[in-house]
Amino acid sequence: MNIERIGLIGYGEVGKIFSSGLQDQAGVAIVSVWDLKLGNAATQTAERSHAAAAGVTAKSSMQSLCEASELVISAVTASNTLAVAQEAAPFMRPGTIFLDLNSASPGTKQQCAAVLEAAGAHYVEAGVMTSVPPHGIRVPMLLGGARAAQVAPLLAGWGMDVRAVSEQLGVASAIKMCRSIMIKGLEALVIESYATARAYGVEDQVLPTLQETFPSIDWSAQGAYFFSRVVQHGQRRAEEMRESAHTVREAGIEPLMATAIAAKHQWVADQARAGVFAGLDKVACWQDYADRLLAARQK
Repeated sequence: MNIERIGLIGYGEVGKIFSSGLQDQAGVAIVSVWDLKLGNAATQTAERSHAAAAGVTAKSSMQSLCEASELVISAVTASNTLAVAQEAAPFMRPGTIFLDLNSASPGTKQQCAAVLEAAGAHYVEAGVMTSVPPHGIRVPMLLGGARAAQVAPLLAGWGMDVRAVSEQLGVASAIKMCRSIMIKGLEALVIESYATARAYGVEDQVLPTLQETFPSIDWSAQGAYFFSRVVQHGQRRAEEMRESAHTVREAGIEPLMATAIAAKHQWVADQARAGVFAGLDKVACWQDYADRLLAARQK
């Protein structure tokens, strides 16, 4: 399988990393991108300038991107997964591969596949198994779908860390979503536990007990990382956790934990949007983040 023209839907953090990392790969002639920000008067100048500096071709619409691409990669927020598939479907050329990187439930991925394959495209789901930074395009991914085994060698040839896990759609996403419940849940627990410990002035007693129970984890450093990532990407994580809740519900289980985790991430995202963490250094300690939350509580 040879692919020369790649198109990315979504020019956020992941889209920028993938478009940059793929353009220099053997056989790739052009990498194009489309994002609503490229058509928005308030953001298009900065986004188009970024694309030009990166050597990426900014398209003027979803249609122009899909019609110019042999491989379309969807890298948008979880809540837009199905909407993007539905918008792209009418413009997909028969035989085009649609690689869905989005963190969505098995049911959502199956809906995406139905609409895209009805248009003649080949749908492949991807479960991105950890944060894209600092791995870049080499972030570990699980692939699923009838064409997963065929697409995997192509992506591996570009240096990507991929593994086809099932011809059945939804398996790769189920693995990803179940993992997300644990990882995003731990983030939510740390933020709630640490901020509460800080409020009572007992953090110097609480963290050593965690260190004793789980000695392989640097709980202070891990706490700072969790706070910083949720402050920066809380909205995206909240949407992913709502998809995780759908995954649990699709299995016939009440998603009590996944729903609560989504709510915690959304709360942190709302605090960030309100400016609670404005000016805070990206390498700040967890206590600085907690103090900002506590100060906001007192207003």
